[in-house]
Amino acid sequence: MLGVWCGDWNISLPEKIEALSGSCVTINCTFNINNTYNKYLIDSAAGMWIKDKTDFLKNAVFNSNTPSLSFKGEIIGKLKSKNCTTIFFNVTSNHSGKFYFRIEGNGPLKNNYTKKSVLLDVIDFPPKPTVQMFKDQMEVEVHEEVLEGSSMCLRCSAKTLCSSSPPTLTWSSTDRLHLNENSRLQLDQQKQTEIISDLNFTATHLQHGVTFICTITYQIQQRNTTAQNNITLCVQYAPKISLFSCNRTDVTVCLCEAHGNPSPKVEWFLSGCPVSNSTNTSISEERLNSTDLRSFISLHQSLTHTETLQCVTNNSYDTASQLIQLDSSFHKMFSGFIIFYVLIGAAGALVMIILGVITHKR
Repeated sequence: MLGVWCGDWNISLPEKIEALSGSCVTINCTFNINNTYNKYLIDSAAGMWIKDKTDFLKNAVFNSNTPSLSFKGEIIGKLKSKNCTTIFFNVTSNHSGKFYFRIEGNGPLKNNYTKKSVLLDVIDFPPKPTVQMFKDQMEVEVHEEVLEGSSMCLRCSAKTLCSSSPPTLTWSSTDRLHLNENSRLQLDQQKQTEIISDLNFTATHLQHGVTFICTITYQIQQRNTTAQNNITLCVQYAPKISLFSCNRTDVTVCLCEAHGNPSPKVEWFLSGCPVSNSTNTSISEERLNSTDLRSFISLHQSLTHTETLQCVTNNSYDTASQLIQLDSSFHKMFSGFIIFYVLIGAAGALVMIILGVITHKR
């Protein structure tokens, strides 16, 4: 039956497998034979792997019944049940290439599965894990902006490959947020085991610009090897006033600092009327970064105790404001500082007089 191919003789193999140098590799494999040959598929049947060429007699690198061949491994599937899943140990760059399977049973059952092969790629370093972003359970582009309050899931996934112990996925972030992660194992479409870790949270403005890093760690021959991938969140949020203060002497100077994404604008209102640069008023702004804006206003005119000053900030999502009463508390506060420093000075003078009297007596 050498080289026969028809509907009854087929094999299922992954198209490509990556393996870490120095580790092991598992090839998931199942096959079919013509029903008339089932009686020849006995417990002592041999499974063989041939590398790169289809000369099955000269290029066999593995035979389940002949352990002396060049590639060390084991068929962990049961050939009698038509499962040819195989594991190779301590793979090196010599293992890279295409592999074909051959079954040898009793009597006439000898078949080469030449129509399908698996490409084995031996790599020196593990591939980066895949990081995906889901917003409200829908996958979105990595660089897409998300709105504050959205339900977020960051998913990190990677092939488990083959190592002395299962790999681990861990999350970290640039601002050391507390992370609630959930890891699990599942099979991918090529029936390779995949490790997945989900990070679930509600997007807030505190996460804008934060980079989340996923690290996979493999243990290969008593040493750890790692790979990383990351994603940086761009969170859009309504503006917020983070600082509002005034100092009033002859000139009233106020500071209003706001942040939002998109970056907000700041406007000033004196007793409900908009204020702009004029002879008696000067307004200046300082852009701190892409989300923070600082605005100063100086009022040179005389103000009554009933007037109010309001800072209003807005972007495309909302508006925020804060109001301050320009009453006599400013003068009281300023006078309080003067009294405080006068008392300190008087106390200091009194101490000096006492020390002088003591010195004079001596």
